[in-house]
Amino acid sequence: MKLASLNEGRDGRLVVVSHDLTHYTDAGLIAPTMQAALDNWAQCRPALETLSQALERGAVPTSRFHERQAHCPLPRAFQWADGSAYVNHVQLVRQARGAAMPESFWTDPLMYQGGSDDFVPPRAPIRLADEAWGCDLEAEVGVITTDVPQGISPQAACEHIALVLLVNDVSLRNLIPDELAKGFGFFQAKPASSFSPVAVTPKSLGTLWDGGRLHVTLCVDLDEKPLGRAETGVDMTFDFGTLIAHAARTRNLCAGTIIGSGTVSNRDQSGGPGRPIIDGGLGYSCLAEVRVVETILHGAPTTPFLRHGQTVRIFANDHKGHSIFGAIEQNIVPLNS
Repeated sequence: MKLASLNEGRDGRLVVVSHDLTHYTDAGLIAPTMQAALDNWAQCRPALETLSQALERGAVPTSRFHERQAHCPLPRAFQWADGSAYVNHVQLVRQARGAAMPESFWTDPLMYQGGSDDFVPPRAPIRLADEAWGCDLEAEVGVITTDVPQGISPQAACEHIALVLLVNDVSLRNLIPDELAKGFGFFQAKPASSFSPVAVTPKSLGTLWDGGRLHVTLCVDLDEKPLGRAETGVDMTFDFGTLIAHAARTRNLCAGTIIGSGTVSNRDQSGGPGRPIIDGGLGYSCLAEVRVVETILHGAPTTPFLRHGQTVRIFANDHKGHSIFGAIEQNIVPLNS
């Protein structure tokens, strides 16, 4: 089952989308919004699945689905927490600045609490006030949970994953050092994130979902040229059950909580840092990692961060080459444009 929120009202209008992303049918008689469905997921999910089956049979009224009409599946959420499941990414960043890698990073996930009150639609521009802030994309996988009780085990936490989606966790890299130096974490360096037009139930992903990990090629294009083709099921140190359990160690998680994987990152087959696609590698899911590898190999970065006028596209296809979640496609524009 695939669900989306049309960009109508602050919390969107819930619709069920066809498997091929071409049509949708209104889900308002079951739940008016995605959050309303998640609040009553045990009852709403079976009804939405029945509606999805009717949609595939052509047994209900339909309209053409246009990804540009969709907001994020949750236009705003009660909570957005982003982990760092791909520890290779963290290791490379620390290596580039000559910092030791704490052993605990391999056993205890990193996680920060992001702003969730105002997500950017997947086809809306990223408004960047100052190019000097070092704007970067971060292509990730995310999950949306049902209500999660405090102290849950990683295995049990997987049962609370309602939906899977893609993420662009925008970062302002040049603001990060000064914020972290204050010892109080990110805030201004982490502006609004974006999510794929469509969220998908784990069951509908079939063999692409193993219970805690998504197994797809995460495609990242910059200005219509391939930047990254990382494998999401590879080098993921912590699965989503572990990330959810980590977030719920000291608190309950409300239905509609979004948990991110952090930047998807693969090591090269030789064991070294990843290589650009043009050199036969899998590329990168963020520009910071490009710059880190340049620093490791050549002593200094040469690739700039995002600038006004550039375009970012993040998507994933199934085994037949069909889009699974729709695409996050965003232009970088000045704040007041």
